[in-house]
Amino acid sequence: MSRRVLNRTLIARQFLAERSRRPAAQVVRHLVAMQAQEPNWPYVGLWSRIAGFGHAELTELYTDKDVVRGPLLRGTQHLAAAEDYAWIRPHFQPAPGTELRASYYAAETRGLDPAELAATGAELLADGQLARRELGRLLGERYPGRSGYVLAAAVQRMLPIVHPTPNGVWGGWGNRPSVPMALAPVWTGRAMDPARGVRELVERYLAAFGPASVADVQAWSGLKRLRAVIEAMPLRVLRDADGRDLYDLPDAELAAEDDPAPVRFLPAFDNAVLGHADRTRILPDEYRRRVLPGNSLVLPTFLVDGFIAGTWAVRPTGLRLTPFAPLSAETAEAVAAEAARLCTFTAPADPTVRDVEILTHG
Repeated sequence: MSRRVLNRTLIARQFLAERSRRPAAQVVRHLVAMQAQEPNWPYVGLWSRIAGFGHAELTELYTDKDVVRGPLLRGTQHLAAAEDYAWIRPHFQPAPGTELRASYYAAETRGLDPAELAATGAELLADGQLARRELGRLLGERYPGRSGYVLAAAVQRMLPIVHPTPNGVWGGWGNRPSVPMALAPVWTGRAMDPARGVRELVERYLAAFGPASVADVQAWSGLKRLRAVIEAMPLRVLRDADGRDLYDLPDAELAAEDDPAPVRFLPAFDNAVLGHADRTRILPDEYRRRVLPGNSLVLPTFLVDGFIAGTWAVRPTGLRLTPFAPLSAETAEAVAAEAARLCTFTAPADPTVRDVEILTHG
């Protein structure tokens, strides 16, 4: 399979070739989980994927507890259907005895029984939600001389924690100063369901990101040692241009190299960018450092001909675009038009925030 076929297949399955007319709840479920490091970004991701998407559609899903935001894939903040969170989250529960080995927790939790700390956290959260700082304060009182902030982070690692509304809903750019924390079963009323297996997670991933290698599945999920699981599944086996085995659902459609690929804008941390170990199907190697500059950052990007062609940023007057190579007049016009539509989405009530600045590439 050529890189262009992989590219066109990815953007089609991500609803980036043609915006979907499905409800937001169905699109979120199709994508399995959407990166939500900062609350506004999933809204932008859905706007790029759903025809006529408006802010209220996702906000209502949050409010009705149909979707939740919390640590999930790779231990990072994700938006997922509450039903999916209930069975996916148990697969990311650290193995007993390994929960607090990371250096970040070790100094403050040395000598503590992880099970006891988790039980204390569950007790404090049993009746509802607490702000992270309040949970940390209470844990600091229970365990004098230790950092309550670190203990709260450890509890979040060990327990199925979600961040209730109003956290996560559309608002200012960046993270919010006070983060509420709640146990997922308490907040959503859904018990954790570890019975649904990793095979289902792989199938769901392939439907939205395939074809993919074992390394790709592991990079997206953060899970390890999946080769035996994947090779035992009734999957179609393909091969990329470098000779690597790629797995796919038996009846999944593959795109053609010449399928159209319109200009699309992706939010920061989007899993279309992060969903593979080999990201060259959407992110050319020569631009990798410009999209992932370090410090765990993944910048917002825009696609031209299906591939990342530049980054963008929100400014007080609109958007600033930084292309990585010269844009033809026709391409620049298409990029500016899509950016103008995005301006209307990011600042719907303020007609003064409509400026689109395209910098000289560099």
